[in-house]
Amino acid sequence: MPTSRTRARSAAAMAGLLVATLAAAPASADPSDRHRPAPPHVVGTATVPAYSYASAIRESVWVETRADSDGDGVRDRVAVDIVRPREAAAAGVRVPVIMEASPYYLCCGRGNEGEFKAYDASGVIASVPLFYDNYFVPRGYAFVAVDLAGTARSTGCEDVGGPVEVGSARAVVDWLNGRARAYTADGRPVDAGWSTGRVGMIGKSWDGSVANGVAATGVPGLATIVPISAISSWYDYVRYQGTLVSTDYPGWLHSVVSSRPEAACAAMLARLRADSGEQTGDYNGFWGQRDYRPSADRVRASVFVAHGLNDLNVTTNQFARWWQELAERGVPRKMWLSQAGHQDPFDVRRAEWVATLHRWFDYWLQELPNGVMGEPRVDLETAPGRWTTQRDWPAPGTRNVRVPLGVGDGVTGTLGGRGARPGQEREYVDEALTEDAVVAEPNSATAGRLVFLSGPLDSALRISGSASVRLRVRVDRPTTQLTARLVDYGTAERSWFGAVRTLDTESCWGASTQADDACYHDTEEITEVSDHAVLARGWLDAAHHRSLRFTTPLRADRWYTVTVPLNAYDAVVPAGHVLGLVLGQSDPEFTMAEDRDATVRVDLGRSELVLPVAGRTGLPAVDVAPTVVTAPAAPSTAESARVERERQRP
Repeated sequence: MPTSRTRARSAAAMAGLLVATLAAAPASADPSDRHRPAPPHVVGTATVPAYSYASAIRESVWVETRADSDGDGVRDRVAVDIVRPREAAAAGVRVPVIMEASPYYLCCGRGNEGEFKAYDASGVIASVPLFYDNYFVPRGYAFVAVDLAGTARSTGCEDVGGPVEVGSARAVVDWLNGRARAYTADGRPVDAGWSTGRVGMIGKSWDGSVANGVAATGVPGLATIVPISAISSWYDYVRYQGTLVSTDYPGWLHSVVSSRPEAACAAMLARLRADSGEQTGDYNGFWGQRDYRPSADRVRASVFVAHGLNDLNVTTNQFARWWQELAERGVPRKMWLSQAGHQDPFDVRRAEWVATLHRWFDYWLQELPNGVMGEPRVDLETAPGRWTTQRDWPAPGTRNVRVPLGVGDGVTGTLGGRGARPGQEREYVDEALTEDAVVAEPNSATAGRLVFLSGPLDSALRISGSASVRLRVRVDRPTTQLTARLVDYGTAERSWFGAVRTLDTESCWGASTQADDACYHDTEEITEVSDHAVLARGWLDAAHHRSLRFTTPLRADRWYTVTVPLNAYDAVVPAGHVLGLVLGQSDPEFTMAEDRDATVRVDLGRSELVLPVAGRTGLPAVDVAPTVVTAPAAPSTAESARVERERQRP
């Protein structure tokens, strides 16, 4: 390689390292602050409960945004409920802000116990969902709960992940930094002189998605975000590689959370339905506005990601692709990956989560040098209740291993070994199989699927990252859905679809009042001993194989090379287990495919599984697939699993 290019790359790498180093430290405080005594809520390098939660200032303001999304000639105003320490205000001590912006505060509830906002007789906020205010306000923080535009007590119209929604939350960050206007209920202007201007956004699911969107605007003052089970691309949430997940989903979500009269937001609802392009499944400008990943270079905030590896609602590619974009730009970041589904870490590993969140906010919002950024970047649950740490994710040293597909015994193919010769084909016809049916009894001839098995593993296999399946196919329809599943065949105790059980006992996290207690039912992960488990899933509308922006109908007389990306995962497959790849077509439990009954021919010799493997262990050579027996699911268990999948689904 030319020396000049090498020097240029080295210089770029050093520049990136410098940017990352500078970004990893909180912004410097005013030099004059260094000589001031520490406020009472700071002891050493930690905040402590020094203020009364019962006597905290509770107030509501309406922040003016830049949008007029309901077209009434007046800028939208979003309702902001605030809880902040009274003693700090009296002493002139400014405090940073923890903020959650949500569409769910009055319509649907938050947290495992479905809490709502509640107000006293005079309309003053009396109770805010979750523990953030109870725990952090006594420690010298303000908590701010924002009703997104068009929801609860805010005006405007909810546009489901779009510029109105994101802009309404950004406006609050601007107000907390003196760049936007706000008013009391009776119209008096009000400022946020009590705020330091440093804001941390947090939230699960839709709330965390808003945090991602606001960070992607690069708004000054947003110091950190904590997106939990959050969306980074709404297209990938509603479309799986061009395949429809649910009909009229943006319109339905708008209707669920909107608090406005139907006529006020009829135009917005019509735009959501018209612009989302449901007829084609294409990625268009509508989805581009709701894709935060391309704007990762604008992110100024640090990012603490939390996600469940078994999340069937907000799938794991949402965090994985966002994480990759942030990593490439040197954004300071941290991550927790659990075996959970669509769960908050508060309901998975409660004490450790609260302690880590406390230290994270102390570092990024209170500017306390507590060393949290010097610790391993990733906490990972490798099996139910077993946690470890690692430097980064995917696991350092991970490499993509190309695994060939073999003919096997003619019924069950093989993974690994020499693989098939080009031209050796298998075909299958769409049967719309459920997940239980498509992965069970892999050695049996089951219409509607192709199965490929590795030999029993000689040693444990670590998979870390995003696998994919590259297929050479010929299809007798203009399109069909292609699905792929990576399956661990072997007996082990596993998380049961990432679900948790709510217990009778409680634990308390912060101070309480009669109206707002800080106590929550304890939870535990639900596990089961099973003889197989689906690790990762992937879907593709075959007509989108060239681009998600347009369709390319398939011709029955042509072969096409297509790639089915699987959702990101992290797992250790134990020695003695068998790794399986199962191919299907339409998938009634996860997607809505109208193009069915296709016959797909696969050239095995020109197809392969691309597997992200950490360490040197690979798949053993195999010529004939081993015999794998799976126990049929008991009807009650199968039905419970289906219900849990539906509960996690949109």
